[in-house]
Amino acid sequence: MTQLPTITFVEDASALHPIVLEGVRDFNKTLFANHPPGQDLAIAIRNPDSNEPVRGLLGRTNGGWLGIELLFVPEAFRGMGLATQLIALAEDEARNRGCHSVWIDTLNPEALRLYQRLGYEIFGELKDYPVGGSRFFLQKKLGPIA
Repeated sequence: MTQLPTITFVEDASALHPIVLEGVRDFNKTLFANHPPGQDLAIAIRNPDSNEPVRGLLGRTNGGWLGIELLFVPEAFRGMGLATQLIALAEDEARNRGCHSVWIDTLNPEALRLYQRLGYEIFGELKDYPVGGSRFFLQKKLGPIA
């Protein structure tokens, strides 16, 4: 008889995150068997003095989609069009990888307006996240489905 595993809370998720992520990605490979393998996408904003990354964009292409998971521009560099450039670079790379669409989410009202100006359309809203606000999910067509 197989012994049941235990379930516990973990204080520091940094060690557990890659283990869970690997399981999800391994399972998802079965769902996307006839597609190119998923691939991470990362674009850095680099400090002009040190050339060290100071923030940027992280995403993943899979199943014909680019998911922009994280995007952050430091306060000192805002208003320079960097978010627009990051998104444009990510979209171009997604097209190169055969993606037909992209999605992103935000709870930042300024970012929401930017994404809509860039052609993203809301397809979902999680109300009261945070309480009194909303988290919006947006998508954009990049081209025809191949």
